[in-house]
Amino acid sequence: MRIVRWVIAASAIVAGAFAAPATASVLFAAAPAAVNYVAVGDSFSSGNGGGSYADTSCYRSANGFPALYSKAAKVDSFTNAACSGAVTGDVINQQVRSLSASTTLVTITIGGNDAGFPATMRACTKGSGTGQDCYDGIAAGRNFIKNGAAAKLDATYAAIKKAAPNARLVVLGYPRLFERGGCSNAIWYVPLEARDGINAASDEINTVISARAKAAGADYVDVRSNFSGHGACGNSPWIREARILPSEQAESYHPTATGYRSGYLPALQGAVG
Repeated sequence: MRIVRWVIAASAIVAGAFAAPATASVLFAAAPAAVNYVAVGDSFSSGNGGGSYADTSCYRSANGFPALYSKAAKVDSFTNAACSGAVTGDVINQQVRSLSASTTLVTITIGGNDAGFPATMRACTKGSGTGQDCYDGIAAGRNFIKNGAAAKLDATYAAIKKAAPNARLVVLGYPRLFERGGCSNAIWYVPLEARDGINAASDEINTVISARAKAAGADYVDVRSNFSGHGACGNSPWIREARILPSEQAESYHPTATGYRSGYLPALQGAVG
């Protein structure tokens, strides 16, 4: 019996000796790394359509998904360098200046303006002179997506990686803009055939964006399922239809504040946490 008691006591001492370093490691665990977040890209990253703008040159919105994410994640620093109307060249030549070796997270939406979507949307909107220009624009955009988009996206992601070598790059896609229901405005709307063509082009550019993002070692986030049923001309639209007032026209065919909050934000959080 004495031998058994001695063995049990010795075991307890040994176990305690090995437990001490584990306790110390918990006490002296390293503090979480700082999250320095920079958003770059086009109007879907600046937050156009969301209202509460810091400016009306780039339409950077407090309701855009980058601002919402920075607040929800309590990042250590946040800069929104995205700008409405930006093309890949703008990101490469201007926006990457906001990145540095201390940047730890970069998000981007880009490519739609390179494909000529803004001009096509204007041409396809009834009331502003819809005609063959609409369908020519869709065809030209799809041709660019097939033959020119990949190289421009590759150059953009490479420039970001070079400017922010320690950052995680998260590339977000675009939603399908339209449902096939009735639009609220009987004059300023996009015909069904054009809507179908624009949605098809959106699917095609998302496919290219996804492939090039993965090739660059970035994460791709598809937002289409989040927006499903919430396109313009639907029963519960999170995409704005054509805006008529000159002061609001730039917001046409962009997510609403709800679209950014309920469409883009949870998709980004699901990828990044």
